[in-house]
Amino acid sequence: MNGAESLVRSLLASDVEVCFTNPGTSEMHFVAALDHVPGMRSVLALFEGVATGAADGYWRMARKPASTLLHLGPGLANGLANLHNAKKAGSGVVNIVGEHAASHVALDAPLTSDIEGIARPVSHWVRSSSSAVDVGFDAARAVRAARTAPGQVATLILPGDTAWSMGGAVAEALAPHAQPRLDTGLVDQAAQALDGPDSLLLLGGSAMSAQTLELAGQIAAKTGCTLMSEWASARAERGAGRVAMAKVPYPIDLALETLAPYRRIVLVGARAPIGFFAYPGKPARLTHPEAEILELAGAASDLTATLDALVQATGAGGSVAHLAKADLPDLPPLGPLTPDSLAPLIARAIPENAIVVDESITSGRGLGAATTGAAPHSWLNNCGGSIGYGLPVSIGAAIARPDRKVLALISDGSAMYTLQALWTLAREGLDVTVVIFANRSYNILRGELSNVGVQNPGPRAIDMLSLDRPTLGWVDMARGMGVEASRVEDTAAFALALEAGLSTPGPVLIEAVM
Repeated sequence: MNGAESLVRSLLASDVEVCFTNPGTSEMHFVAALDHVPGMRSVLALFEGVATGAADGYWRMARKPASTLLHLGPGLANGLANLHNAKKAGSGVVNIVGEHAASHVALDAPLTSDIEGIARPVSHWVRSSSSAVDVGFDAARAVRAARTAPGQVATLILPGDTAWSMGGAVAEALAPHAQPRLDTGLVDQAAQALDGPDSLLLLGGSAMSAQTLELAGQIAAKTGCTLMSEWASARAERGAGRVAMAKVPYPIDLALETLAPYRRIVLVGARAPIGFFAYPGKPARLTHPEAEILELAGAASDLTATLDALVQATGAGGSVAHLAKADLPDLPPLGPLTPDSLAPLIARAIPENAIVVDESITSGRGLGAATTGAAPHSWLNNCGGSIGYGLPVSIGAAIARPDRKVLALISDGSAMYTLQALWTLAREGLDVTVVIFANRSYNILRGELSNVGVQNPGPRAIDMLSLDRPTLGWVDMARGMGVEASRVEDTAAFALALEAGLSTPGPVLIEAVM
């Protein structure tokens, strides 16, 4: 077999069953292999950032990696922003990037670039195969790297001649690397630190599963400590019957105020809280200067085992975690759409076992509190901060879990970064309801103007943050890519449109004008 066929067969042997692709000439033999080797689902994206974001969403819900197939350095570069987000989320992704044949690289053809140099900042593992014989084994190594806890980005670069040359072999799956061992001494220290309301147990990563949250809830019930999560979680299990907790707020002043009371902070899968940006005259570290911070376990650790050990060390085994009760907010009054009126309508509409992909930015400010008692659901956040993550992640989540409804809550500015995802939603017939919060601006940046000390911004500055010249036509854009769409401007129309969208199989878009 040739190298391209050994690649596909080796990926399948390592349980990589989905490829999000935007290929070019250098990848044509891989495209052909995807066609005649059964078992690999190929999903075409019209932009590489959609492919990489979809692979991120797939990992979050399937807990195993998908692959991408990208064209040379520029194709990889187009996907970097969502690879950055995937890396920050701890998502396992296997990137397959085509390269010129070795004899052609020396000619400095127009598309020649330093692919390894482009890949390294967003990858934990990078390798270039040197022959068809190596491809299958390198693929198995890439999957093992991607599966390394908590999940890593692996980039395998394959010159064209490694694809078309014969001599490829199928490599069996490699066992994943072991997770760090639990430090029992740190567990005892953490148990002593968590004592009373001025102590905080801060969770992140895989500690946001239903099982780990309940363990954390037992610890809080026994010790009286506060529970909180990082500002963004790759995947958090929420809603009625789950342990509810507040997040570290995004706004710098509110975050400082929220964390000020805590003198002892234990980290489980989370980093010590820092500001998203530097602000003049404000601290970068969000915790009280006298706070003692103990990192009990990093994101790569077995966080279930860590919290189970902490339950034992605190004597919390017989304690009962406080679980959120089914409690839906009241209907808002009839009238225009605002963040405050949208939140209760969304909370009341979330289907049981739904997957909510949140890139609502400022328009979603009320969603956390409103959805605490909603039907049980998974909530996916943007952990890397590069906008344009939400629509692609929805693709991957829907493919990973076709049995679950996906509700994507996306700001209009963010959605424009990866608008092409709508076409893939339609092409694949994915069960995703998209709500576009159309406030016609980069509203979060208006707040950041004051946060960084800009006083009385003028009309040209405000114009750079506005999206109303011309107004974006979301209904037309969605329908042009095969997605049924509607436009609503008040609470009554939004409630009806959301109910209809969530009850309709396949992709639907609602433009919520604010």
